[in-house]
Amino acid sequence: MAEPTRRSLSPNDSLPPVEPPSAAFLVQLFLVPGLIVAIIVCVWLAFHWLAHLGNDPQAYVRTLRRDNEGRWQAALNLANDLRGPSGGPLKSDEPLAIELGRILSDEAKSGRTGEQSQTLRVYLCRALGEFSIPAAAGPLVEQAGNLADPQTARAAVEALSVLQANLAAAGRSADDPAGIAAAVIGASKSDDLQLRSAAAFTLGVVGGKGAVERLVELAADPADDVRYNASLGLARQGRAEAVDGLCEMLALEDLPLTAAADPVAQSQRYKRALVVVNALRGVALLVDATHEPPPKTLLERVQATGDDPVADVRSSAAALLKKIERLSATP
Repeated sequence: MAEPTRRSLSPNDSLPPVEPPSAAFLVQLFLVPGLIVAIIVCVWLAFHWLAHLGNDPQAYVRTLRRDNEGRWQAALNLANDLRGPSGGPLKSDEPLAIELGRILSDEAKSGRTGEQSQTLRVYLCRALGEFSIPAAAGPLVEQAGNLADPQTARAAVEALSVLQANLAAAGRSADDPAGIAAAVIGASKSDDLQLRSAAAFTLGVVGGKGAVERLVELAADPADDVRYNASLGLARQGRAEAVDGLCEMLALEDLPLTAAADPVAQSQRYKRALVVVNALRGVALLVDATHEPPPKTLLERVQATGDDPVADVRSSAAALLKKIERLSATP
């Protein structure tokens, strides 16, 4: 068979003709990637700027005073900065606390009900709770009494418990402790379960005759979470009325692990373990407040948790029993 004739190739035959790039091609090659990079850089700079507002407290105020949807992010960053190791000077900044209180009050009175406004109010409450000066209490007391907005009221009530602890740690007291107690007692009478539960916890931190009397009432609340928090509050105050509630919490039985992959069952088991661990902490609070071992019925409940299937419960029970043994051994 005859071989096919080979035609020699010239340089012009090896490559297509070179044409200058079109404008559309240049746009796709350079402009579009450049715009993407520019957007990423702008977003990063924005978050970087928000994250470093703590270097200038008034920068927070200016940002929070602007009427835009991103203000809640500044409130969140402020709360985090106050909570962090660099928040010491901010915690005692009275002008900042007063201005934040004004912003919170103005936002609550604005009539805005959207998610952005709601989130802003919640984070402003949390930020005020991180202060360690009495000036932060007034705005929180005002919002704790705003039962028409239970979500903000709950954030204010929770923030008051943190503020009270911070004031005590700093050797200070609120300007109007009776006013704080009255506001939280009012919140504890709300129909909103979460608000009532938060109020029960905060009343234990606030203390005082009125708070304790209300805690005794809440210890018989039909809602489990409210009863449990009331019992913990009574334990913190060293009251014998805490015993029944703590025994109830410690007596909760672990669910059988019949469906390990069932998320509902796992959630229930997690909550039960959390309740029991908190009950053990409540017994420790009672021991610290009374400087006495717990009553026999409560001690037996604590001892029974030493064989609990949850490791955290067992370790918490062991630590508590050692604490009680040391107290009993003290002459």
